[in-house]
Amino acid sequence: MYTISLRHRLGRPILRSAFRLLFYILSPIKIIGSENVPKKGAYLIAINHVSTFDPPFIVAFWPKLPEAAGASEIWERPGQSTLVYFYGGISVHRGQFDRQAVEKMIAALQSGRPLVIAPEGGRSHTSGMRRAEPGVAYVADKVGVPVIPVGIVGTTDDYAEKAFRFKRPPLEMRIGKPMRLPPVEGKGAARHQSLQANTDMIMRAIAVLLPPEYQGVYTIN
Repeated sequence: MYTISLRHRLGRPILRSAFRLLFYILSPIKIIGSENVPKKGAYLIAINHVSTFDPPFIVAFWPKLPEAAGASEIWERPGQSTLVYFYGGISVHRGQFDRQAVEKMIAALQSGRPLVIAPEGGRSHTSGMRRAEPGVAYVADKVGVPVIPVGIVGTTDDYAEKAFRFKRPPLEMRIGKPMRLPPVEGKGAARHQSLQANTDMIMRAIAVLLPPEYQGVYTIN
C-alpha cells in the first residue's frame, strides 16, 4: 500500500504555491492542452528532461499534485535535498534495474495517483532529447495506466541566469493526449525490444509537442 507522510501532505501545497509564484515572477507561463489531463484515476506523466527546473515546473502547474520519481542523487544535493524532504518522491538508482523504486511507482499508480517520470533517466543538459530507458513502458504495462506525453520548453541550463537578470525567459508546458501502449510481448531480448519500442512511442509523442531543436534523437522528419 502506498502512503504519503504527514510532512509531505503538508509540505506539497506550500511548495506548489511557492514554485508557482516564483515562476510567475520570473517568466511568462503558457500551458497548452490542459483539457487532455484526466479528471480522475492514475496515469503516468512522461516529460522531456532538460534541467532541474522541469520537476518544479510540473509540480507548480499540473492540475493535481503528482507523485514524482527522480535520481537518487537528488536526495543528497544541497537545496534539492531540502525540496524532496518536504515534497517526497521515489528515489531511483540510475543505470540499473531498481526493483524497489519500480515497486513504489507501481504502488503509487495502483493507489490512484498520477506519477511524473522522465524516461530519459536524467537531465540531457541540452535541449535535444536523448534515447530513453524502457522503465517507463515497464511500469505502464504492469499497471495498465495511460501515459500523458508532456513537452517542456524553456527550462534550459541557462534559465536561471536569464530569469534572475529579469530577462523573463518564457516557459511552456505542452500536454498531449493520453495514450494507451500496446501489450508488451515475448520474453528475454524480445520482451526488452517490445518495452523499448513502447518507450520510443512515448518519446515520439513528446517530440511532436516540441520545437525541432528539442527533439534530439526523436527528430521528426
